[in-house]
Amino acid sequence: MKLFTSILIANRGEIACRVIRTATQLGYRTIAVYSEADAGAPHVQLADAAVCIGPGPVGESYLLAENILAAAASSGAEAIHPGYGFLSENAAFAEAVESAGLVFIGPTREAIDVMGNKAESKRRMIDAGVPCVPGYEGLDQADKTLLAEGKKIDLPLMVKAAAGGGGRGMRLVHDYGELGNAIKLARAEAESAFGSGELILEKAIIQPRHVEIQIFADTQGNTIHLGERDCSVQRRHQKVVEEAPCPIMTPELREQMGQSAIDAAKSVNYRGAGTVEFLLDASGAFYFLEMNTRLQVEHPVTELITGLDLVQLQINVAQGRPLGMTQDDIKLQGAAIEVRLYTEDPSQDFLPASGPVDLWQPATGVGVRIDAGISTGQAISPFYDPMVAKVIGYGDDRETARTRLIAALKETVLFGTANNKDFLIQCLEKQSFIDGAATTAFIAEEFVEADLAVAEPSVEDAAAAAVIDLNLEYQRYFASSTLSSHKLKNWTMASGLVSRKQYQFGESLFDFSISPVANSADSYLVTCDHSQQQIEIKVLTIEGSGASLSINGSAKLATFKLHQHGQLYCSIAGRGALFKDQIILDGAVDETAGGGRVIAPMHGLLLEVLVKPGDQVVRGENLAVLEAMKMHYEIIAEVDGTVEEVTAVAGNQVAADDVLIEINQQQEAN
Repeated sequence: MKLFTSILIANRGEIACRVIRTATQLGYRTIAVYSEADAGAPHVQLADAAVCIGPGPVGESYLLAENILAAAASSGAEAIHPGYGFLSENAAFAEAVESAGLVFIGPTREAIDVMGNKAESKRRMIDAGVPCVPGYEGLDQADKTLLAEGKKIDLPLMVKAAAGGGGRGMRLVHDYGELGNAIKLARAEAESAFGSGELILEKAIIQPRHVEIQIFADTQGNTIHLGERDCSVQRRHQKVVEEAPCPIMTPELREQMGQSAIDAAKSVNYRGAGTVEFLLDASGAFYFLEMNTRLQVEHPVTELITGLDLVQLQINVAQGRPLGMTQDDIKLQGAAIEVRLYTEDPSQDFLPASGPVDLWQPATGVGVRIDAGISTGQAISPFYDPMVAKVIGYGDDRETARTRLIAALKETVLFGTANNKDFLIQCLEKQSFIDGAATTAFIAEEFVEADLAVAEPSVEDAAAAAVIDLNLEYQRYFASSTLSSHKLKNWTMASGLVSRKQYQFGESLFDFSISPVANSADSYLVTCDHSQQQIEIKVLTIEGSGASLSINGSAKLATFKLHQHGQLYCSIAGRGALFKDQIILDGAVDETAGGGRVIAPMHGLLLEVLVKPGDQVVRGENLAVLEAMKMHYEIIAEVDGTVEEVTAVAGNQVAADDVLIEINQQQEAN
């Protein structure tokens, strides 16, 4: 190992920002890399230097090892930190970095090679005596072999990409008749995401907990664990909520799982940070799932309960320094819970979303940590994973961490692109989560379709938005007018000055009449014409993106952002919405897909088009396959009918709401 003074971070987003901050604090020179789509990203601004490595698609930038190494050479970097995702678990990349005379801040190529492949790692763990899930992890990858071996495994079973993680290349099979298509989709997704279509099959452990052990090893032969994290709350096999410690952990079980994790690491002569993941069933039995040979997304919860900086430890170990601690030195204190803020739409089966960041305003406060990789004015690209930030609550106990996290989420504002903030709050407020009883079945068991629907604002929130919107109109008017005083804003020679605002949310129409209260320049009586409900709102302050209001005598804080004329984002107590004034917009409504119009649900690459004009299709039939944000999505027919027109072309990039296919809907007989 050799010493270094500069580090190139071969990643983007919040993890690049996270690594840069620690490296900078330690006195290292930092170099960022970025794609053309990320030119204005925060990690580029944070680093001491930055190098463009190609266009937006990951296959033309972040996944090109030669571009990363060229950036290191041109910038004078002496070490490379891979973050997570992209090349972080690519054994060939680790070897190329070291062959170039640079230090790879991570494990050896050999360890990555073994543990980065679910099939090989499982074979190795079986040999090492680590408990494993029954299944097939053989070398023969022929479809007929996988089909035959799959039928030997009790249902339900899981098809998994051997080379990856994060829910990509995974399919749950409940019927042997579904196995062939599951293999096809998992293999295609795996090849796209990881460059390898190798699969394994495993018996699905129903309703387990997903518990992982953080390990650290130095080059002197010392290996320790830093306790566990419970990552059971997941959607599409991707983690949503993570916490440390596990709510049901006992000292005895922690010791057993910790020792198994250490044994797993030692079996491959591991160095640096790694995570050994287990499935824990209701009986207390646990099974090796995989080992992630890198820093984990959820590492902050471990940092908060141990007081350690895991990136600093990574940097130290990479230079040959000893850990400087033993297992007895690790003391777990307090509790921490992390949620992943995704730009996705829970009401549309968690469909990833791309678009603008009109306002990003993270929470602050005691026991709150936010790791983010976005900023106001940035765009969320369709090329990358939709996770944009992590919000973490910490306290002396789990309940304190939970309540602090909920408060932080309500304070945090992300306007411009659909996101899962409200869903995260719902998760944390579910009684089973409060009780520490969540398993990997949590979302399926606790949420029905109505829970995931976009919530309509209350009449009070809509009235507050109307008053804020009206005051912003006044501000714009007086800023461009020769009139000298904003005090004239509610003045009229006629009596009964009334302003109108009209907002539509689904079937609900908020039709407001807004009248200034006599002898008060900043108080308004808002009447909802439909219900005749009256709300008195006083504007105490309105500045920047914040407003202090009194609503029927109750103090409220609002965060807002003018999206465009007649459209205002507004959030009160964590409840946010885009208020579109139908009067200003002349009653215009957004054109939406319906009937036989099949539109692209998001930006992405169209991989397959499975129908042609004249084809008969039925509701639920797969029409096309779209790749977006590193996942594959089947585009399904919503009606029975005949394909009339196909504008979609496989291999083309499409934008959200592009019309792909027109279906002449079959009329039901009377």
